[in-house]
Amino acid sequence: MSAKPKPLSGLTKRLIQDGLIDLDAAEKYGLEATRARRPLVSYLVRENIVSAEAIAAAASSEFGTAIIDLDALDPSAVPEGLVSEKLIRDHHAFPLFQRGKRLFVAVSDPTNRAALSDIQFQTGITTEEVLVREDQLTAYIEHHLGEPEEEGLTDFGDDVDLDLETVDPDQEDEEDAGAPADDTPVVRFINQMLLNAIRMGSSDLHFEPFEKSYKVRFRTDGILHEVASPPVNLSPRIAARLKVMSQMDISERRVPQDGRIKLKVSKTKSIDFRVNTLPVLFGEKIVLRILDASAAQMGIDALGYDDDQKALYLEALNKPQGMFLVTGPTGSGKTVSLYTGINILNTPELNISTAEDPVEINLEGINQCAVNAKVGLDFSTALRSFLRQDPDIIMVGEIRDIETAEISIKAAQTGHMVLSTLHTNSAPETITRLRNMGVPAFNLATSINLIVAQRLARRLCSCKEKIDIPKSALIEKGFSEEQVDKGFDVFGPKGCGKCSGGYKGRVGIYEVVKITPEISKIIMEDGNSIEIAAECAKQGFKNIFQSALIKVMTGLTSLEEVDRVTSGH
Repeated sequence: MSAKPKPLSGLTKRLIQDGLIDLDAAEKYGLEATRARRPLVSYLVRENIVSAEAIAAAASSEFGTAIIDLDALDPSAVPEGLVSEKLIRDHHAFPLFQRGKRLFVAVSDPTNRAALSDIQFQTGITTEEVLVREDQLTAYIEHHLGEPEEEGLTDFGDDVDLDLETVDPDQEDEEDAGAPADDTPVVRFINQMLLNAIRMGSSDLHFEPFEKSYKVRFRTDGILHEVASPPVNLSPRIAARLKVMSQMDISERRVPQDGRIKLKVSKTKSIDFRVNTLPVLFGEKIVLRILDASAAQMGIDALGYDDDQKALYLEALNKPQGMFLVTGPTGSGKTVSLYTGINILNTPELNISTAEDPVEINLEGINQCAVNAKVGLDFSTALRSFLRQDPDIIMVGEIRDIETAEISIKAAQTGHMVLSTLHTNSAPETITRLRNMGVPAFNLATSINLIVAQRLARRLCSCKEKIDIPKSALIEKGFSEEQVDKGFDVFGPKGCGKCSGGYKGRVGIYEVVKITPEISKIIMEDGNSIEIAAECAKQGFKNIFQSALIKVMTGLTSLEEVDRVTSGH
């Protein structure tokens, strides 16, 4: 059955009236545009049938709308991530800027009402059209969106394949009762949010109900950004849909729940989401953590270690026994550092077991155990079992108590390599923390091989701009006189259509400390973290702040970002 041309719009009638095309041609081109899956205006300009200037003039005259020159607008005002790429490409409409509670959307055909209504539904913001020339609109979209960053993602739309493809019919409004579950606006909205988060490289999605509004925020490069505000009355349906997808009990709204979602983004690639619900004042807040298995396969060179730090990392990792500790606040990349080490060690000759809460990334060839306090399977219980299963390497998700610490140290002292994490701010403070737990100083001094403290700083985009800072100010900031005399450029964020506020991606900042005989002596003498830090400095181990300044000198990040992740000292 052949495709039918779209009905002639007011703009098409105006083009006929002005003699730019005739009726037969309009019907012919309308059919060809439908087959090509392009808007008629875009098709006419692309095929050089009618000029973009003539169509814009006709539209302006017909609808009494001024033509806006896109070249005169500030590209930094574009609200990045607010509208999905698929919606922009499908409707050939682009969000230009937001003023208060209104979003201004560029269109070349003012009769394209579907674009405005769909964008308004996704964002929850009142939309207004802005008339622009078709050739400028196409160039603007290509400039801001460019080529898809990840193969296959742009091929998915509302029909993205999820593990659970239906929602509970009881959760649907009457107006959707006759429609398939996957065709409902809530399902399409959530699917699009998941895909947008993947495209933007986000780590977490927050769905938050308030009394008079509903917000969706993405954590991208460590910073939360509001990306959508759907109608607040959809709050129960959004929560129900996410809970069904996560295989949770949708009738239970009084206690927190945990679940997982698997999103197939191609025939060979899938991404997992860890989901947690929390009852709040006006509904349920739901947070999704994106668990991308590719992060564990990046390799040590992609993590951002300096050459001397990388050498210490690999040296400690290849020792036959001892403890390898990674510390830092939540969200500092500790898990990726551990998984990278585990992947380096993962060979058929080694028996590797991990105890995690929860298991974030599935690794082939490694025995992964998810701790479950409800049934009595905690870290210490899992560790005891590991020691009866002929292990070579053990990974403990986190040392939280004296029992787990003692068993980990015992394993490290009896011929096993033990990798684990703690929540401390620096390598010297890690020793103090374990001592405060009750671990004897002698055990710490003889079992720990290496401590890595880390942070994640936002990486400057290629649009970065040079900043002139006086030498005295640089020295005051923490750079040595020798570094300043040698000279280096300091860069700051600028902002472009391909980044978020001048930053794109993140870079690791590390303090890597090898437990030398001198440091061991201080530990056994029950020295405090200040004494240990002084010895680390004496032996040439860079602390977090010094490592961060090196990242500034190499142009990878900014001084403002260093202050943010290191508290300025």
